[in-house]
Amino acid sequence: MEDNKPWALISEVGGEQGYLEEVTDIMEQHFQLICYKDFIQNPKLHGAKIQAMFVWHRPLAEPSLLSLLPSLKVVANGGVGIDHLNVSYINSLGVKVTNTPGVVSDATADMALGLLLASARKIVEGHQIAVHPKTSHLPENLMGVEVTGSTLGIIGMGHIGCKIAQRARGFDMKILYHNRNRRSVEDEQAVGASYRENMDDLLKESDFVMLAVNLTPETTGLISHRELSLMKPTATLVNISRGLVVDQDALVKALQSGRIRAAALDVTHPEPLPRDHPLLGLPNVLITPHLGTNTYTTTRMMVQRMVENALAAVKGQSIPNEVKLKLV
Repeated sequence: MEDNKPWALISEVGGEQGYLEEVTDIMEQHFQLICYKDFIQNPKLHGAKIQAMFVWHRPLAEPSLLSLLPSLKVVANGGVGIDHLNVSYINSLGVKVTNTPGVVSDATADMALGLLLASARKIVEGHQIAVHPKTSHLPENLMGVEVTGSTLGIIGMGHIGCKIAQRARGFDMKILYHNRNRRSVEDEQAVGASYRENMDDLLKESDFVMLAVNLTPETTGLISHRELSLMKPTATLVNISRGLVVDQDALVKALQSGRIRAAALDVTHPEPLPRDHPLLGLPNVLITPHLGTNTYTTTRMMVQRMVENALAAVKGQSIPNEVKLKLV
């Protein structure tokens, strides 16, 4: 019965900020849904009913909104990153926080290699020339850099980092990695990766530097002037983690001066960048609008996992993917 389903708050269905209509059926099987714009018109009408909140960047789980949801039991986040959520504050309200690790790894790793290849082989520039109405001949001097046999340095060797390494192995790349904790010998051998305890060594050796870390206080501004100065002038920086991991002012200077060859970014800060931001005008930058997990298959898997987590929290059961803060 519809009336027996627990209530859940979502951003919207369709639109630029909403859920695909193709995936909301997964939520509707188990929850009575209310969109934020409808809820906020009369919070008192439904506020006390809502037990779950599905967050895919929006709605923002701010104190002003949470205060309107006295029965809330869970904030179910889509994706791995929870840097947009104040987990300690949400937990202080007696509300659980969940995420969806694992299901995003393949799609994100595919995107990482796609950015690397597109930047290295000037695929976007080539497309623009090929379709331009004034193109009368094809240039022979649109030269890229070799991917096969080059050195890839992965910073952040979690699940996504390992998936990136698996793919890079197919290009016969030499794979280096730096991680807070070294992976097991078995893990390293499985993807053919060599550990660099000092990140500086990885930066100096790599033709492509891939950022695949979570955003934390420790990784904010991880790549700045000093780190960029250690990279090869022929190197490319690829970021599929979070925009704040990179000092963008430092990156602009490194790209303008030729300190590094290029950058390929699926993430920036903010998103989107202001239209007059210098990164948008540089010819050696490739930027995509945070497409890492944007496939139909991955999106459905993410929503399914969000629903499973939310249902477990509402029913007081063990939650498959609860985000638990590490005690210092």
